Amino acid sequence: MITLQELCLTLDELLDVPTFSDYCPNGLQVQGTPEIKKVATAVSASLATIQTAVDHGVNALIVHHGMFWKGDSYVVSGVKREKLHLLLKNNISLLAYHLPLDAHQELGNNWKAAQDMQWKNLTPFGEFNGTPIGVKGTINPQSVSDFQKTLENYYQHPANCVFGGKQEVESVGLISGGAYKMISDAIREGLDCFVTGNFDEPVWHQAFEEKVNFFAMGHSATERIGPQALGNHLKEHFGIESTFIDIPNPF
Repeated sequence: MITLQELCLTLDELLDVPTFSDYCPNGLQVQGTPEIKKVATAVSASLATIQTAVDHGVNALIVHHGMFWKGDSYVVSGVKREKLHLLLKNNISLLAYHLPLDAHQELGNNWKAAQDMQWKNLTPFGEFNGTPIGVKGTINPQSVSDFQKTLENYYQHPANCVFGGKQEVESVGLISGGAYKMISDAIREGLDCFVTGNFDEPVWHQAFEEKVNFFAMGHSATERIGPQALGNHLKEHFGIESTFIDIPNPF
């Protein structure tokens, strides 16, 4: 068991929260019980996720996408009210780590994935507000279709891809989630491939025109990595029970 204060201080320091200029509050978003015996991690603080956390009897829910974002209405009504009611009624703390959980070089969505897939020569890649949040590296030379299979096996998600560049590839940039516009970073650095979560119409043309291979592996699928790794870290280092809440999301 640890206290909520210890959990917040530990995660804020581990994930280097002050470094990031984000468009949401990172760290504690809703205060619950002061003692933490069981946590859950998840991608997003959806209503289904919070209800599952209640069903699991957790004391704290740690997510990548929290409840509060810049530009949101201050009014607490509708689904937001329902979420808050569930958290407060069941004394569950909600913590959220957005960009800090993308960028972390051991537990983050990007570096952890690259390490799991045994990429080499890893270096920071893709800056947001002056801070790199992605990773780039090299892979053993292989066909672009073989690389697609590797990504699909790892993320357990079909790729939406554009084979606009080399047919044999060995350099890759990865930024999870909604970073498709950052294909420009991969182009500028001359990478063979760019991997992210989602996509939009202009990327199709840009990948062909700039001769780069593009892979969209699903926003949610690419951002399951960090929350799972963080939950395992808490279990190993603090001996508290941790579970990953996997709410299906094809996007």
